[in-house]
Amino acid sequence: MFVLTAPRPLIGGVIPDERPARWAVNAALVLAGSLVLWTSAKIQVPFYPVPMTLQTLAIMVIVASFGMRLGIATVLLYLAEGAFGLPVFAGTPEKGIGLAYMVGPTGGYLAGYILAAGLVGWLAERGFDRNIFKLFGAMFVGDAVIFALGIIWLGVLLGWDKPVLEWGLYPFILGDLTKIALAASAVVAGRRLAQR
Repeated sequence: MFVLTAPRPLIGGVIPDERPARWAVNAALVLAGSLVLWTSAKIQVPFYPVPMTLQTLAIMVIVASFGMRLGIATVLLYLAEGAFGLPVFAGTPEKGIGLAYMVGPTGGYLAGYILAAGLVGWLAERGFDRNIFKLFGAMFVGDAVIFALGIIWLGVLLGWDKPVLEWGLYPFILGDLTKIALAASAVVAGRRLAQR
């Protein structure tokens, strides 16, 4: 029987309680989430040295819906797919694949996805996914973590004498605010529909 209860993430309503079925559903969700991340990386607006993609939107919806553990597992599977050479990232295979790509200009952002997944997923499990303003705040902080690691890595990789904020932050602010507003709205609306 599938029941959506208050302490569970949104997707908790479709996860069965029986162990073999639960493992199968969780594995299917993580795989499907990694495919959504792969697709979202390919929808992009070119910027240098980091392109703007729909990944922030996808990550925030996935982790707020899946919760912390499944959200982190999804992001880790996506990163593992990329590390093994699958062209899952923005700019792959044109700009390289595998670990070589992952330590390039987008490396800090990719690492930030893991921390953001943990933070947003954890907060969603604690009720932030029931209020659009709280969830937007949680996603904003998660997005700030992604950008902080991304900027730090750009500075280390390209040099702090370069305009790393102009390359890796300023062009993305408005787009990311829009994406997390859409993500928060979608998750809260989804939860309300599920509760009906």
